[in-house]
Amino acid sequence: MALAGKGVLPLLLLAVLLAVFARFGPIGVFRAAFPPIEELTFERIAFPEPGLVIVHLVNGGPEPVTVAQVIVDDAFWEHTVTPDRQVGRLDGVVVEIPYPWVDGDPLTISIVSSTGVTFTQEVAVATQSPQFNRSYVVTFALLGIYVGVIPVFLGLLWLPFLTGVSQRWVDFFLSFTVGLLLFLGVDALEGAISLTGQVASAFQGVGLIVLGVIGTPLAIHAVSRIGRGDSPITPLGISTLIAVGIGLHNLGEGLAIGSSYAIGEVALGTGLVFGFLLHNTTEGLGIVAPLARSRPSLGRLVILGLIAGVPTILGTWIGGFSYSPTASVLFLAIGAGAIVQVIVVLGRSMGSRGREGLKGPLNAVGLVAGLIVMYATGLFVAA
Repeated sequence: MALAGKGVLPLLLLAVLLAVFARFGPIGVFRAAFPPIEELTFERIAFPEPGLVIVHLVNGGPEPVTVAQVIVDDAFWEHTVTPDRQVGRLDGVVVEIPYPWVDGDPLTISIVSSTGVTFTQEVAVATQSPQFNRSYVVTFALLGIYVGVIPVFLGLLWLPFLTGVSQRWVDFFLSFTVGLLLFLGVDALEGAISLTGQVASAFQGVGLIVLGVIGTPLAIHAVSRIGRGDSPITPLGISTLIAVGIGLHNLGEGLAIGSSYAIGEVALGTGLVFGFLLHNTTEGLGIVAPLARSRPSLGRLVILGLIAGVPTILGTWIGGFSYSPTASVLFLAIGAGAIVQVIVVLGRSMGSRGREGLKGPLNAVGLVAGLIVMYATGLFVAA
């Protein structure tokens, strides 16, 4: 038997075993004796125009679910389901409800299955959803520029100051950068964990976090080794990794801002903009800290700033036009994983060539100072 056949044979036998078990084993017996387990998850509720509500549903349960009725504020309501009323496992449907919603009022929507199981979602504020047009695209882009791009570039202006300090203080600011990144990584991870309850069970919110947090550092490490082998990473390479990690984190910030405006929580969105503006100004310092003994060109600095800042714009677009808890969990986990890899690289770099690394007294103070600064600026971010 060929080598490929030897590798495929166990998989084929496993597939046959699972099929037999599902057909003749306890699964079939239990399925006949007990009612089906049904699950529908609300992915998004949109209000595209006055008098119309659109509900996006996904079936994350083990059994197909048939949408039978829709209840809006305790009243049964006419509706249409696209593409079909029967929602298979991992499938999604769109329910259109011609309902005269009132701007600013709360709303409760319930979906009743053919077996009588009810799935309910409350909307705190009914407000018209952003439409994919030039006005909203520009508006969300400006929010991303104001929150992510401009603050990062302001932080890059610390470079002339860093070039004039001693190596001892350069290491202090590198440790300060580690503190910034550590805070951002934990913040992204906390955000991902808090959203797992909104993810359909079949998509395994915790599993997405594991994939992002573990897979991203490995992927970045593999990519960063291309072309340099075992040679040490350059200061510009470290700054690029930091910019990538911060950019992925800023993507999550953009998601939060865009989704807040999309669901009508303007006060929350404004608070997020103000808080993230202060929060992100320190990120530019973290990017240029490894370059204190280098002479990067203006073009390279601009590229680093764009890598860190532009993802905020992408996040506002995604959050404003097509928010998905599943995608948000994955993006936040990827951001946290990228930051883990950056911290590892920074730690190794600071411990090379006889330097004290993060264990040195002054560097330890720098790390704690970075955490304190991020905590203090985070106080301005709306909860």
